[in-house]
Amino acid sequence: MRKKKHISAVDIRSFSKGPNIFFNILLAILALSCVLPFFFIIVLSLTKESDITTYGYQFWPKHWTFASYEYLGKMGGQVLESFGVSIFVTVIGTLMNSLFSSTYAYAISRRDFAFARFFTIFALVSMLFTPGMVPTYLVVTQMLGLKDNVWALILPACFGVYNVLIMRTFFKTSIPEAILESARVDGAGEIKIFADIVVPMAIPGIATISLFTCLSYWNDWFNAMLYMTNTKMIPLQYLLVQISNNIQYMSQTISAGGSALAAGQTLPSEGMRFAIVVVATLPIALTYPFFQKYFVKGMTIGGVKG
Repeated sequence: MRKKKHISAVDIRSFSKGPNIFFNILLAILALSCVLPFFFIIVLSLTKESDITTYGYQFWPKHWTFASYEYLGKMGGQVLESFGVSIFVTVIGTLMNSLFSSTYAYAISRRDFAFARFFTIFALVSMLFTPGMVPTYLVVTQMLGLKDNVWALILPACFGVYNVLIMRTFFKTSIPEAILESARVDGAGEIKIFADIVVPMAIPGIATISLFTCLSYWNDWFNAMLYMTNTKMIPLQYLLVQISNNIQYMSQTISAGGSALAAGQTLPSEGMRFAIVVVATLPIALTYPFFQKYFVKGMTIGGVKG
């Protein structure tokens, strides 16, 4: 009889070494393709305007300059006001959306909730048949009276049906019913169960929808164009859109602030547009490590112990 060949753990590791190297290289290339464009934009924002005109876009320019950021700095007051509005809208909007979406999703995910099917269909219908821009504008400005009010940038998006569907699936698949029943037997109410048991176990899902919502609020400028006429209430993204569409707007603002351009001096229009992209993208990019921490932490909190 032929003896069976014994395969050791060393043989398995040596066999999987080749595919691991291949997939590591593939993932490194994909990661580089995501990081490289942003790095290129940073380099272009630091490139002298005449070099962009003469030599085109280069990864390593002949002359470096901070002129684009200096001109943005001359609008410091307006930029800081808009930055504060964006932070307020993003933080408050993300908290409200995560709270409303999670509680709604938790309710319709429970088997003992008699109206779960009705509210699930209600949410799906509201996602499939949106009211449109004109009815939304009339509701926000006339019925709610939120014209030139910062809440006009928050309330229209403070509830997301897509986030509800994500959290509903997460609750149904990741929250054991036995834990909830045990809590009810011990006398805990639904609010206490949700706050003390469900939320710690649902941190990965909540962090996911919070990240989606945070990006949506931070990148939104269209609502500001609809509802805001007061320049002190516009978010950063809409301010940067105005600057990008009309460089002359920035020239006038700088002149009004007492920092008129010198004779023969021109605004670095190309470099300015790249600097705007950096200013608009960098703050939200810095939040990713914090969300990643909660992804990892949430996987180990509130688990069922045998």
